[in-house]
Amino acid sequence: MSRCFFLLAILAAAVNPAPAAPTADHGMLYPFDPREKVAKPDLRAIPRLRFLTTLDFPPFNFIDQSGKLSGFHVDLAREICGELEMMERCQIEAVPYADLVGRLDKGEGEVAIAGARITSDLRGSHDFSRVYLRLPARFAARRGDAGPDRAPSGLGDGRVGVLTGSAHEAMAKTFFPQLSLVGFADRAAMLAALRKGEVKAVFGDALQLSFWLESKDADNCCDFLGGPYYSSHFLGEGMAMMTGAGNPAIAQALDHALIAIARNGRLADLYLRYFPKGL
Repeated sequence: MSRCFFLLAILAAAVNPAPAAPTADHGMLYPFDPREKVAKPDLRAIPRLRFLTTLDFPPFNFIDQSGKLSGFHVDLAREICGELEMMERCQIEAVPYADLVGRLDKGEGEVAIAGARITSDLRGSHDFSRVYLRLPARFAARRGDAGPDRAPSGLGDGRVGVLTGSAHEAMAKTFFPQLSLVGFADRAAMLAALRKGEVKAVFGDALQLSFWLESKDADNCCDFLGGPYYSSHFLGEGMAMMTGAGNPAIAQALDHALIAIARNGRLADLYLRYFPKGL
């Protein structure tokens, strides 16, 4: 089980999906329709709603400077508890990532909110909420190296950095065959090559690129180029909350709350708080 924003993309088939061309969206904030109605189930019989997360996945979950558990997932759990009118019965606990599934299966928590990748095996043994965040692929390029339209077509057959052996390398080979891909063993070397102009652009995870673009290390050299690009086949379905099997009311309650906080704008506020550049 490995770890996995923002915009709507068509989900590929759930079983053995074939590669589908990545899509780029520019208007929708959510991978679900906030106008949808999902009934709020009766949760009076649930004594508490325990969210399990981790400590080491910033900006999603981390210990802040005051020593408190913080992050996007922590604030999202609190918003859900407030929407469900269960604040007094909600708990948020940080556990090792490898223990998430076991803790759920032992009944030591009701919801895992830690960016777990959705797999067919987990879907067979656990329930999931709606996907609330998708991490697209993006190009980042030096400001003068991609033509006036700031589109991948402006790269021509230029050299584009990718991480060797990554899903993003495979995705780039499939959908952008005209580019001359340059493989790098680690992200730091790839981004240094971009800053120095040794490659025209890089193609990789939008979340990590967004924070690098705003960092001192980038030195204001570069910006996003085109996209965002999605492919369920290469990048997975996205982030969802996982619950133990056999209690569909909890998964339904999570969906109800997600749609409600999307509709009233609180989910967008969370996105902007933690991802001000966007993805």
